Amino acid sequence: MNAEIPGWEAQHQFSKLGELELDNNQADKALTSFPDSILGQALNYHLSTYLEGKGIEQNIAFLVTGWVAWDTYKQIEQLLSYERENVLQSLSLTISAAQEIRKVQKYASIESYLIENISPTPKEPILIERWKVIGEDFTIPEIYVSLEAQLLDSNKLKENKAIVNLENWVKEQLNKPEKNRQVMFIQAGPGRGKSVFCKMFANWVREHLHPIWTPILIRLRDIDTFEPNIENTLRAAVRENFTNCDDWLSDRKTRYLFILDGFDELRFEGRTAKGIEDFLQQVGNYQAQTGCRHRFIVTGRESALHGIENRIPTNLNRLEIALMDDELQNQWLEKWSRLFGQDKAEEFQKFIEAVNCPVRVYELAREPLLLYLLAAMHRDNILTIEMFDDANDAQAKIIIYQETLDWVLTKQRPEKLNQELTEFDTEDLRLILTEAGLCITQSGKEWTSIKTIEERLKSEKSAREMLEKAKQNLGENPLRNALAAFYLRPAKATESTEGAVEFIHKSFGEFLCAQKITENLKKWVRLDSESRRDRFIIDDDKLSEEIYDLLSYGGLTPEIVEYLMALLDSEKQFNYLKLFERLEYFYQDWCRGKFINGSPNNLPLNQMQKFRTANILLDLRQVDIYAGLNVMILLLELYRYFHNNDEFRDKIIFYPCGKVGSNNFDNQLLLRIIGYSNSVTVGIFSETVGNFLLGASLEGVYLAGVHLAGASLDRANLSQANLKGAYLSEANLELANLKSANLSGANLSEASLAFADLEDANLQGANLSKASLVYADLKDANLQGVYLEDASISEANLLRANLEGANLQGANLQGANLSGASLEDANLQGANLEGAYLGRTSFDNEVYLEGANFKGANLTKVTLSGAYLEGANFTRANLEGACFLRFDLSEAKLDEAYLDEAYLEGINIKSIDLD
Repeated sequence: MNAEIPGWEAQHQFSKLGELELDNNQADKALTSFPDSILGQALNYHLSTYLEGKGIEQNIAFLVTGWVAWDTYKQIEQLLSYERENVLQSLSLTISAAQEIRKVQKYASIESYLIENISPTPKEPILIERWKVIGEDFTIPEIYVSLEAQLLDSNKLKENKAIVNLENWVKEQLNKPEKNRQVMFIQAGPGRGKSVFCKMFANWVREHLHPIWTPILIRLRDIDTFEPNIENTLRAAVRENFTNCDDWLSDRKTRYLFILDGFDELRFEGRTAKGIEDFLQQVGNYQAQTGCRHRFIVTGRESALHGIENRIPTNLNRLEIALMDDELQNQWLEKWSRLFGQDKAEEFQKFIEAVNCPVRVYELAREPLLLYLLAAMHRDNILTIEMFDDANDAQAKIIIYQETLDWVLTKQRPEKLNQELTEFDTEDLRLILTEAGLCITQSGKEWTSIKTIEERLKSEKSAREMLEKAKQNLGENPLRNALAAFYLRPAKATESTEGAVEFIHKSFGEFLCAQKITENLKKWVRLDSESRRDRFIIDDDKLSEEIYDLLSYGGLTPEIVEYLMALLDSEKQFNYLKLFERLEYFYQDWCRGKFINGSPNNLPLNQMQKFRTANILLDLRQVDIYAGLNVMILLLELYRYFHNNDEFRDKIIFYPCGKVGSNNFDNQLLLRIIGYSNSVTVGIFSETVGNFLLGASLEGVYLAGVHLAGASLDRANLSQANLKGAYLSEANLELANLKSANLSGANLSEASLAFADLEDANLQGANLSKASLVYADLKDANLQGVYLEDASISEANLLRANLEGANLQGANLQGANLSGASLEDANLQGANLEGAYLGRTSFDNEVYLEGANFKGANLTKVTLSGAYLEGANFTRANLEGACFLRFDLSEAKLDEAYLDEAYLEGINIKSIDLD
């Protein structure tokens, strides 16, 4: 509070309290419930008056006095300890009453919550485990270093903004009243330290800012139900007595800092981003309320915002956790040396800085989770540089996770001890862990019940026999021991999570889920060695059943797909072509509705019923939709992966609508798939598949009016496609082929079309505000009436483009080629045309060019009759042969302009600068 209180001033201020006379009842009240007593109220009054006199805000003073009054009982207890025994005996009933009253008071409940849920020294074993580092005896505070972050602007790094210390930045926000309506929104990829930051910062607030700010840490994965009223959702998540009062958020004596960790782990009915959008909107609206006393920090993966970027609250103050720089890495290694010795730390540092250390490993060592895993394996002598030869980012991560798995299963605990603890050998444990990874991913809740894992294992004969044997030897549930020992820990104890487990880190679950899917993919291409023909051991019917079993739970995430492709890449002699063909056959059958209409064996129905037994509440359509969309994702990834491979380039080609000109081409097929997907929730196709459309072959498809906001369509072939009225806001169309495409009336606001080929494209009436068209080819394109306000069109080719009536206000056309373009009735107010080429461009009629920058532009033989150019800048522009008939050049700047043979009849040159 930064208020100095000299002793003599305080003594004088509170000396009046000694003049109070209390009768026996009032004295008892002061002992049993000091804050409500006359003495307590007097103390509050004098303390508030004093603090406000020292410049403390009234609401803060009120908050502090409330906690001081409650804490006064501890001082009274100390004074009573000096009293004689007979005095204490006479007060024993009153003291007991005081202790009982304090137990049920709000402040006591808050203090208990802070000790158990925020401090690193809770009593509950489950909560103690959350402070431990994976597989180690030491805790998070012993290895944690404060992270750095980069400020964001609409999910883009703010230009010319320095890296900030994350903790210091958050502290500054809490001390700025003008930021009270802003939600602090921290995003980062997996393993970057989001959750650890939340734990450490919450504890720092508890130690240094409570009760000015009382930290409430909520793992969003723990929320079971979401109420229309966010107050009720928060109450249900905290589950403490102090939230039971109706005024728990309006009470002036408390002020909370809500730290909501893991918005990407929010799961709602339908598995769609709509739930995330609605929840973030609730948080944003609550924070923006006039008089809101509390603050919110929200963390999570940026990928969870895919497709909803333009619909999230505008009052999010966003930043992204940066990779660890050399200084932070050295701080971390210093802490590592305190735990395991200077020699170990220096050897590891030499390893990651060695000339022959792969660049991928060096880069991954800047992510906190992977830095720890690398250091731990190096400490235990199982990390070598040769392990990472020729590995890309994803492959390097796979190697680290695989080696970590081996390390946990064999090095940390000898195999003999594993069997003594669990009755399972190492391979059994691998199987159990991959099934657990799939179950947790499918649950959508970051945890799953041991019973669900057991049911999945029982579906295979060998696994079922393994379980029965282990159960006989142990006499109890063998899975509980196995899962407790490796990677997993009990989930937070609630009715819905009883007997449940969760992974120590989400990335492990995703990796193991990818391993499980990979094992099935390998089986799908395996041939029956006993068959004379090329017969698969998994026939088509069984394949379809397994696809629904594995892939109908929700959308595959980019992280899982990345692991999946890296795992397949590590396989020798894998038959990619057969996998592609089998998946494509399934896709074609799915498009025809074969499975949803199946009778009597209806695979979506069967799988829906299986999910229900595991408490996964998806309806029939959702199960069918996700199975088809996930297979589509795999086909798109295989096509992308082999696009530049000479062996498979002409063999593995995925056409979502069939190949143009072939008998099976159906230009509306993808439109129907999108419509079917969106029948559950609008935008579900974009949210699920949108990240994977890079390089897609969509030539000639009909996608009028589709919702593909934020989709990754860079390098996609959309030539001659009909995208009339499509919603493509914030979509990535860089280097896309849009030649002769119909984009009339499409919403491309903030979309990226850099280097895209838009020759002969129809963009009439499209919204391209704030879009990027840098180096795009718009030759002969129809941009009539298009909305390009504040768009970036620098170096673009607009040769002979039709820009009649276009709004280019504030657009950046620096270096663009506008030769022969038609700009009649266009609005270029404040546009930047510096260095642009406008030779023979037509500006007939009332073109509005006020304040436009034509510095250095080539305007040879340009026609500017009737245009309005007040204040325009023509410095060093080439105006040779230009026609300025009936032109308003008042206050324009023409110094060093080249006006040879320029036609200036009837122009207004008032205040013109002709230096």
